Amino acid sequence: MLTVDYERLALEPGMRVLDLGAGFGRHAFETARRGASVVAADLAFDEMKSTKDTFAAMYLDDELPEGITTVTVQANGLTLPFAEGTFDRIIASEILEHVPDDLGVMAELFRVLAPGGRMAATVPAALPEQLCWWLNDAYHAPKSEGGHVRIYGEPELRMKLASIGFEPGDRHRAHALHSPYWWLKCAVGLKNEDNPLVKSYLKMLTWDIVEAPTLTRTAEKILNPVLGKSLIVYADRPLSSAPARLAAA
Repeated sequence: MLTVDYERLALEPGMRVLDLGAGFGRHAFETARRGASVVAADLAFDEMKSTKDTFAAMYLDDELPEGITTVTVQANGLTLPFAEGTFDRIIASEILEHVPDDLGVMAELFRVLAPGGRMAATVPAALPEQLCWWLNDAYHAPKSEGGHVRIYGEPELRMKLASIGFEPGDRHRAHALHSPYWWLKCAVGLKNEDNPLVKSYLKMLTWDIVEAPTLTRTAEKILNPVLGKSLIVYADRPLSSAPARLAAA
């Protein structure tokens, strides 16, 4: 299930891409399939190990283009182990809402993005997220360890990106059909996996992801502008730009 639109990201074969907060690798795998070299980075060691193993299997099955590199690394978004301007594209999917110092992470992402490069920053959209917070306070911090610490409105996300030096541009919403699933989970209990409504809705989502039927794809496209669970903003580092921390000062 991809959140980022690769056409809007303007990804091209041969580019160098950082997938920060890669988790189990959904965007990292797609990026590699499209012919770009990718670094998948996350704080979670077990998830990075799983992603590394999947990349190895993809190489064995000849699923990846020749000439690309794939790397997995355990890394903190506030202290990325890469030189300035290392990457042509960055995907930062659903991580900024987890970190207290989101401006610090944005500054690091700006630093390692090459001038003229583009980042896709995705966060939970405000309305679906607010409903989850209202329904169950175990969904977010402080009760949820490592949970969401803020709700972003689009103006706030754009303002913060711009304060670092990014030039925010195109945007869209994604995953409208997933919003009701999380509302259900929050309403009946986040760990109540046996609830019949939750089980039925999860079964439908799994079918939708695997089969991608026209009916649900069309419904989600119509609903995304209002109910999309994720907000995606694409932001560029200008060709002529100061280092990130200077731009933020």
